[in-house]
Amino acid sequence: MALFDLKSLNSALDELQAERGISRESVTEALSTALAAAYRREYGKRGQIIRATFNPETGDMEFRQAKIVVDKSLVRGEDEEAKGEEDHRSRFNPEQHIMLEDARRIKKDAALDEEISFPLETREDFGRIAAQAAKQVILQKVREAERASIISEYGQREGDIVTGHVQRFERGNLYIDLGRATAILPYDEQIPGERYRQGERVRALLLRVDEGVRGTFIRLSRSHPRFLTKLFEAEVPEMASGVVEVKGIVREPGSRAKIAVKSSDEHVDPVGALVGQRGVRVAVVTSELGGEKIDVVEWSEDASEYVKEALKPAQVLGIELFEEENRAVVQVAEDQQSLAIGRGGQNVRLAARLTGWKIDIRSTGGEQVAGAEEAGGKSEEEKPVQHLDDKPQATAPGESEENVEKLADVAEKKEEMEDEMDAAESKKDAE
Repeated sequence: MALFDLKSLNSALDELQAERGISRESVTEALSTALAAAYRREYGKRGQIIRATFNPETGDMEFRQAKIVVDKSLVRGEDEEAKGEEDHRSRFNPEQHIMLEDARRIKKDAALDEEISFPLETREDFGRIAAQAAKQVILQKVREAERASIISEYGQREGDIVTGHVQRFERGNLYIDLGRATAILPYDEQIPGERYRQGERVRALLLRVDEGVRGTFIRLSRSHPRFLTKLFEAEVPEMASGVVEVKGIVREPGSRAKIAVKSSDEHVDPVGALVGQRGVRVAVVTSELGGEKIDVVEWSEDASEYVKEALKPAQVLGIELFEEENRAVVQVAEDQQSLAIGRGGQNVRLAARLTGWKIDIRSTGGEQVAGAEEAGGKSEEEKPVQHLDDKPQATAPGESEENVEKLADVAEKKEEMEDEMDAAESKKDAE
């Protein structure tokens, strides 16, 4: 009676290769190792090195005992004592070692540390304990082969977008089934405010593949800036081809993002390429990010132009740069100040992070600005500078708390109106 049902075995080998990417050779090698372990446990002697070969096509098995070629510089005799602490030679074991002169009687060109094998009697009737040990070896080898296959496949996809389905939740972390492997979307890599249901389809950035003692972990992210870049690459052919290049990107996940782009072709508008006709392309990305607002701006080598672009959608009247302090003083109309600052200082904060400049906002009355420009001087009606070194201050010097509160209310109401208009446009496009 054959030890294996060859038809079932080969069917299982094909299934492992197709579904888990584990090659037939890996599983066959695992079977050979398991058979050698079972033989050694059931029929071998202590210290023996057993090698086994298995042919899944014919079911033939062969067992051999391996011995390592040594001499007196590598081992000491069975009755010989060690010569001090510096003697690192191991004790000669006839089941593991064969002396060089004996080895050369079998093989003329035998060398030290070479393995010489001798055939053993073939056995097929293994006991329950030996069979259980063989099973454990096979499972371990299959897991190792599967781990190597996962690392090989997903390790090459780091930085790309992958798609999976929500498998389970655990302590705020989300486990995503990618088909051949399970990935983790940690709580701190999720977009704030997003909620997921079991079985729901999820797209995320494959951040990295970590190999640890407890297995292989695939880490995903939806809050990483590169996730936004990859989403645009999928929607914008000009980015995928390299004509439009991303020069900078900052995000406050779930709320707002700014992305600076540059075109290597003067006939291609980089901002228009990302926004798309009637805003279709940017709308698709915004929808994937749960409504996160995206400001697409044009990158410029000129720092003043770059800062001006980064503060959009606010209209900038003038900019003064202080390079020693890495600070930019920006002049806007009075009705544009709340838009330039943004809700909670978000717009100017993101602009500062994108450009690398500390940005101060200065407002002035529209009529006085026009007059000042014509006279080539400064308007007396200019309000004091509001310093916003990456994070906004609660009040601006020289302004009353009442005026600041009104300004904040105006900014908040304006943002709410924009949100309502965006929702209405999205609904209209969907219909």
